Amino acid sequence: MSIIISLIAVVVLFVAGMAGGAGARQVFGVYVPYAAFAIFLVGIAARVIGWAKIPVPFRIPTSCGQQKSLPWIKHSTFDNPFTPMQAFVRMVLEVTLFRSLLKNTKSQLVNGKPVYATDIWLWLGAMAFHWSFLIIVLRHIRLFVQDTPFFVTAIERTDGFLQVGVPVFYMTSFLLLLGIGYLLARRLLIPQVRYISLLNDYFPLFLLLAIGGSGFFLRYIFKTDIVAIKELAVGLATFTPVTPDPGINALFFGHLFLVCVLLACFPFSKLVHMAGVFLSPTRNLANNNRAVRHINPWNYPVKTHPYHEYEEEFGDLMRSVGIPTEHNPAEHAEKE
Repeated sequence: MSIIISLIAVVVLFVAGMAGGAGARQVFGVYVPYAAFAIFLVGIAARVIGWAKIPVPFRIPTSCGQQKSLPWIKHSTFDNPFTPMQAFVRMVLEVTLFRSLLKNTKSQLVNGKPVYATDIWLWLGAMAFHWSFLIIVLRHIRLFVQDTPFFVTAIERTDGFLQVGVPVFYMTSFLLLLGIGYLLARRLLIPQVRYISLLNDYFPLFLLLAIGGSGFFLRYIFKTDIVAIKELAVGLATFTPVTPDPGINALFFGHLFLVCVLLACFPFSKLVHMAGVFLSPTRNLANNNRAVRHINPWNYPVKTHPYHEYEEEFGDLMRSVGIPTEHNPAEHAEKE
């Protein structure tokens, strides 16, 4: 049911965007993007501020290797970081290469015995989707500025180095759809994953697939007025919005409306892990609990009972049952 509802919702939103582009271009071309971007900024800020206010009195890093202990035991530097710099390197590897996902293992029964192996295809699908999405977003910067930045030009040349067809075919246009398609197929075809998947798992995948697919069609199949689109985008970026040109294909407004829906939903969905990973105490802390004592600053004062007070209170009982004590009055009297 979640699959059908998610698919129908995305189709309805896409059709609504196309219809709005045909009949209410000012609303769907100016007001809706501004509203979606405002919701995105306020929502992300609220989530990050909320996370930052959560107290983390203890270090709870997730570790996968040997902790630093004795000199003759090899320490897993980045799997179990001991210093802030090692934790920083682990965060960089986590964000750029999804290192923990690569080390994730799947299990299955083979001839009645459990077998564990790296889920390499899940890692490849996630890498293809995330990196392609990032590169495509960076390539879209050229639409919002008058002069294309040098790094955007470099990204475009690298992405389209195969020089296939006219316009140039970008590898990320294909890899994005391939990555999303694999992640969606995995949820649909693997019973265990499908069992734990909810509406908020399927809807973002269908939404991203529709955005990538409509963008693919706009670039390679159904031509539209790119000059008019850039004029609209520059107007939005400089807060001098213009009425969208009638020559812009209605498919573009469907694509734009889905992007706006993605922006508006982003802070309230699982996609917000993009910001949350940097504030995760299981990822950004060094594991030095054996070397440094971390005291909870919120603990209330607790009256301690040191051993010498304990022996003064229970010393006679301890000696009566043969339990040795550090201070024995009888022995002390004999020595005197």
